[in-house]
Amino acid sequence: MQTHANIEIVIGDDSHDDRTAQLVASRYGDDPRIAYRRNVPALGQAPNVASLFERASGDKILLIHDDDYLLVHCIETLLAQWERYPDLEVAFGDQYETDHDGRIMHAASQRMNIAYHRTAHAAGLQNPPGRAGIVQMFPNNGWLANAALVKRIGYDDHYGTCCDYVFGTRLCLSAKRVCYVNEYVSCYRMTDVSVSQATRRSINASSISAWHFLKCLALPPELEAARRLAMRRLVPIVVSLLARNREARAGLQLALGNLYAYRFGFSPRLYYHLLMIWKATRRPAKESVARLGMTDDQSVGTSRTRMP
Repeated sequence: MQTHANIEIVIGDDSHDDRTAQLVASRYGDDPRIAYRRNVPALGQAPNVASLFERASGDKILLIHDDDYLLVHCIETLLAQWERYPDLEVAFGDQYETDHDGRIMHAASQRMNIAYHRTAHAAGLQNPPGRAGIVQMFPNNGWLANAALVKRIGYDDHYGTCCDYVFGTRLCLSAKRVCYVNEYVSCYRMTDVSVSQATRRSINASSISAWHFLKCLALPPELEAARRLAMRRLVPIVVSLLARNREARAGLQLALGNLYAYRFGFSPRLYYHLLMIWKATRRPAKESVARLGMTDDQSVGTSRTRMP
């Protein structure tokens, strides 16, 4: 239904059954724009996305995950930015947040985009481009970029559920020009079965992988402020996850070593996390981490690498 119809739709199906294959054959079997492939055995998230990039034949690539969707003008809106900036390499816009059934949650969508620095004031070319990836202004899907750059960056499966954030950061760091459009172009669906929700309280949460990646990332001096801004959001999430998973000492060291993330002790969140850490040291080993019952922090979203 895109208003820009000259598109190729490349599908990588990692399903455990043939329902998707049947749907594509019955509904889109006569559409020459669709290139469907079922992966047997399943590839996993990052290798599947990487295979899509390699199979795509167009000069630009847009990624959309299976439970999300694009607004009908998305491709046309993003593609128009290349007319404004002929040497552009990456463009992205705002995301709506929807519930499981695809109903848009307007207030939540506004909060999400503001949290990710997507505001009218920030519209246009990003300077420096890499900042958009580091502070997670760049979205997990619904972006458009030059195919040659996308294929050169690729999807790295070394960071698990954090692969979206890793890709977006590396893409923006490598791009010469990145443009943000202050307009809704895609929808991010909140579901209980997404990768991020399934791992959000575990030591495998994408927040922890994102923290490791960002901590070790080599950056030029002009982007250290962006790293610090991203860490300010990420460190408290990781501290709470470490406490939940009986890594009290590591959580305490991280919190005390990054007090700027807690406004140098002026944030009540610090003392809440110290209480979590204290409880973690006293909790019997056989007790489930789920017994804590605390809901202070969320993990990075992304399949979904989205930092709250």
